[in-house]
Amino acid sequence: MSANSTRPTVLTRLPAQETPSRRPAVSARARPRADDPLHQERLRRLREAPALPRVVPPPRDTPRPIVKWVGGKTQLLPTLFELLPRTFKAYHETFVGGGAFFFGLTRADELRGHAVYLSDVNKELVSTYSAVRDDVSGVVRALERHQHDRDHYYALRAEDPWSLSATQRAARLLYLNRTGFNGLYRVNRKGEFNVPFGKYENPTICDHANLLAVSKALRQASVEHRSFETVLDRAERGDLVYFDPPYVPVSPTANFVGYAQGGFGEAEQERLAEVFETLARRGVSVMLSNSDTPWVRRRYGAHRVVAVSARRNVNSRASDRGPIGEVVVVAGPR
Repeated sequence: MSANSTRPTVLTRLPAQETPSRRPAVSARARPRADDPLHQERLRRLREAPALPRVVPPPRDTPRPIVKWVGGKTQLLPTLFELLPRTFKAYHETFVGGGAFFFGLTRADELRGHAVYLSDVNKELVSTYSAVRDDVSGVVRALERHQHDRDHYYALRAEDPWSLSATQRAARLLYLNRTGFNGLYRVNRKGEFNVPFGKYENPTICDHANLLAVSKALRQASVEHRSFETVLDRAERGDLVYFDPPYVPVSPTANFVGYAQGGFGEAEQERLAEVFETLARRGVSVMLSNSDTPWVRRRYGAHRVVAVSARRNVNSRASDRGPIGEVVVVAGPR
């Protein structure tokens, strides 16, 4: 899916006066290593952020993902933090998904003073982030009207999201994501959400406190419906770009690319690798997550490839679910 679509474009950039300035970080920091006190302090802030209570607290910077997303990076945050460049200007994330890395960076106060550009090809997801940013109270009101009920779930699933208001559409996605099977977001070839009802007893449908924190975090960001290639139009020397695409499948049964209509196949993976290399030559710090496969190792072999492990539960065979090999590829100024 490209940025130009026949569907209505809902998502937005911030007004010009609210766009974050592109000034560099206030101060440089020592290169992060696992035993570096600065790195340890980052991880402490990340892990020890106060738990969100049930009552609505005063605004504070503890946002966490509001959607469950296949391949979410919460487990890998310590590794990603260790691989951050010493300093960077603007931050770009083109497959924002659940936004775990963005929210982790926000909690650790790593994005203060930076311009932030978030994007995704999933228009409904980006619409949800825009609605939460711009009218979180309206999203909460709409979300609180939904009940955890099988018939209600399927009735809402059958609704055309683009016939709803922005806040109703956001509430629909959040509700379906929280109550659908295994927390999946998956669409068919027609772009229709098709996840069955989940087997949850008492899911948290509306986390008001976290929605407030996420709304505050998103106010510093431009959130747009864009294809990943368009990062070349705005990323400059000294910026940081993070790619977290649908992964190269490690087996036929692990091939899940139903995040958006059209999927993400071999041709898209090759174009992504070309964009990665163009950015690195431009002097941009680039980080990319993907599966640990021979193709990925070979294609990104000219760069630093760091092996990591995370538990994934997407495989259609339950016996094949569990820890899988992944890599983080880094290039550009460190």
